[in-house]
Amino acid sequence: MPYAIIILVAALITACISGIFGMAGGMIFMFVITTFMGVSEAMVVHGAVQSVSNASRSYLLRPDIRWDVLGYKLIGALPVVLILFFVSYIPDKRLLFTLLGLLPFLLWLPRGWMQGDAEKPLHAVFCGAVVIALNITAGVAGPALDFFYVKTGLTRQEIVATKAVTMFVSHMVKIVYFGIPLLRATGLGTLPPLWVFAAAIPTAFIGTYLGTKVLKRMSDINFKSYTKYIVTVIGFVYLARAAGWF
Repeated sequence: MPYAIIILVAALITACISGIFGMAGGMIFMFVITTFMGVSEAMVVHGAVQSVSNASRSYLLRPDIRWDVLGYKLIGALPVVLILFFVSYIPDKRLLFTLLGLLPFLLWLPRGWMQGDAEKPLHAVFCGAVVIALNITAGVAGPALDFFYVKTGLTRQEIVATKAVTMFVSHMVKIVYFGIPLLRATGLGTLPPLWVFAAAIPTAFIGTYLGTKVLKRMSDINFKSYTKYIVTVIGFVYLARAAGWF
């Protein structure tokens, strides 16, 4: 019960954060659940909760979704998905924390150097491949995804809405990738009770709804600058955890 409460409270707060910035919430949620779960279990729980959060965010901001960008992403993601399903790979926690700690530094690359722009077809194809690969190996791909959006001309609503659809699909792939082997090995015994997953649906939706309300009050400039600094702080925390400082 204490862990179930932690999961639901974290789902509410991180869904709200993601509703505002389109990312960061997933990184924080993964940080919370890996303190008392194995990697495979954390991947499934993270994928389930975050898929609800992203689905609700997609619905609330559906007029702003850029379907053209998503189409090119799918082209890049499909070959990677096919390859990954032939590989049985589960990262250990130290590697997981290291990858999550390093990802935010992509946002600090100088403008014009390795600049990603999701509005460009080739960039969107590469984005789809990178995001799905990172979501399987690190569990979270928000900072890498943001690398392809922070420097575009899209509005904050278009960024959050389009990223939400991308991450929803990516999380569903993650659930299947880690969930099927886990169920074959241990059944449902190592996962939270089903009622926790059921309760996470309205919890994540409420958090997302509150976050999108805040998003509408922000300017595009503040949105992009806040996102960069927030995920960087989270990255340092992950690196400290990978180093065993706490």
